[in-house]
Amino acid sequence: MPVAARTGWVSPHEPLPLTRQCALAGVTRSTLYAPHPVATPDEQELTLLGLIDAEYTRHPFYGSRKIRQYLRGVGHPINRKRVQRLMGILGLAGMAPGPNTSRPHPQHTVYPYLLRGVVVTRPNQVWSTDITYIRLARGFVYLVAVLDWYSRR
Repeated sequence: MPVAARTGWVSPHEPLPLTRQCALAGVTRSTLYAPHPVATPDEQELTLLGLIDAEYTRHPFYGSRKIRQYLRGVGHPINRKRVQRLMGILGLAGMAPGPNTSRPHPQHTVYPYLLRGVVVTRPNQVWSTDITYIRLARGFVYLVAVLDWYSRR
């Protein structure tokens, strides 16, 4: 007898504990809590999936809010969470904007460059440092350089 039929015998409303009912039916208890098969999408949902896919192909950076706005403009009143679910079915996700490093923070103070016009005439007069990181397979390695401007060593 198939497992689906045997799980129908188990009921949480019976006085017998679920563990015992599962043992008698010959099914594991986890089958009761397993996710049920997803129903096939109806005609309206297939239409929405097609519209979402077409709009995302035109604008791959659109998220659920913009897609919802587009669908409402086309005449489909829809909730944003439903758009999120449908985009998840299609495996689509909007792209979050990256940080804008071109615009300085308004509270950032610009410090004067004190070495402008300084002529380096002897060792140990001006030192320079720099730090960077290098990506490796297991993480990062940091490289620090300390340089004497006169000897370049």
